[in-house]
Amino acid sequence: MANQPLFTNDTATFGLLMLMLALVFYTSSLKTGFWAKFYSIVPALLMCYLLPAVLNSLGLISPSTSKVYSISKDFLLPAALVLMTLSLDLKSVFNLGPKALIMFLTGTIGIVIGGPIAMLLVSIVSPETVGGAGPDAVWRGLSTLAGSWIGGGANQTAMYEIFKYNPEKYGAMILVDIVVAQIWMAFLLFGIGKKDKIDKWLKADNTAIEELKQKVINYEKSVSRNASLTDYIMMLGIAFTVVGIAHLGSNKISTFLTTNFEVFNDKTSALSSFTSTFFWMITIATVLGIILSFTKAKRYEGAGASKIGSVFIYILVASIGMKMDLGSIFENPGLLVVGLIWMAIHVLLLIVIAKIIKAPYFFLAVGSKANVGGAASAPVVAAAFHPSLATVGVLLAVVGYAIGTFSALLCATLMELASVAG
Repeated sequence: MANQPLFTNDTATFGLLMLMLALVFYTSSLKTGFWAKFYSIVPALLMCYLLPAVLNSLGLISPSTSKVYSISKDFLLPAALVLMTLSLDLKSVFNLGPKALIMFLTGTIGIVIGGPIAMLLVSIVSPETVGGAGPDAVWRGLSTLAGSWIGGGANQTAMYEIFKYNPEKYGAMILVDIVVAQIWMAFLLFGIGKKDKIDKWLKADNTAIEELKQKVINYEKSVSRNASLTDYIMMLGIAFTVVGIAHLGSNKISTFLTTNFEVFNDKTSALSSFTSTFFWMITIATVLGIILSFTKAKRYEGAGASKIGSVFIYILVASIGMKMDLGSIFENPGLLVVGLIWMAIHVLLLIVIAKIIKAPYFFLAVGSKANVGGAASAPVVAAAFHPSLATVGVLLAVVGYAIGTFSALLCATLMELASVAG
């Protein structure tokens, strides 16, 4: 049983996370001296992610005793998506072209082939690490990683139900999932601070992205005003009314599917992941946000709608960082190596294709996180480039969710073959 953290009270935990965010924003706002040099190397967003990880690693806070992440994911994320989507120029999003989808599908292929390749490579040195038979077969456990890294939690659960991995060993797979995914998240956030250099190396044409950002910036300037108390109440009212509708609607849809269609009730069916209330909640919030962008609500961007949304996103970033325990990285070295090789193949394929089609780093990063992280992480990474881009992350994550279980099934089949070959 894990040791209890020093702070088990959620209010205290949330207070510490907000203190970390305040310290990062204050020090990153200093234009001279040590902090100016520090943040020229390390992006502020990465520090918002790493400092909570340090608090967790030191035993001060723990995601196992806190609901901060759940609340951030279920309430603040959909609210942020609504507020950031109000100023959306949907035509400009479509003008981004096919490169976003190409990079997303490349990431998916990287996960599908990365698992079996990683198993084959590790089996050369340590066959027992990727061996096992029956419910203890490691490929069965790794299938849950494939589900998680292509779609999300519901797809992961579907793989667990389909392949019936030994529940006593399942915790090790969860650990590898979290550690490897969070390490890659840290690298992605670091890369955002160097995106111009990366784009130059990729010879990327990011004209469409810059045009979208500039349109939003120009629109914000054209409607900019000093926000009143009424403005803030209206913006929060719109956001959380949509959140309420999204939660209510997601429960209704999930219940309708499980009540009327037996295939959705079958946990071994690839369609069972579509009963996830989180999937429908994010989808409904995004669709309603897009609809609102065609109404007068769009003008609230001038009062700072996307800035409030960004506050919610940064709280989510801090709560995601809290899930990372730096001390757990070397607890299961064999499986960790499999996970790291697997992720390296995913990343390498993304870099190669990005270089070939001259895709901007934005498409690489968001295409990857729409797979590895899904709707909880993709909009966070997209919004780090600019709040107006958060919707791109959500749209790709929804595609990832839709194909996650099917792609993970293919990956699991290949890993089973690899385990026999190994």
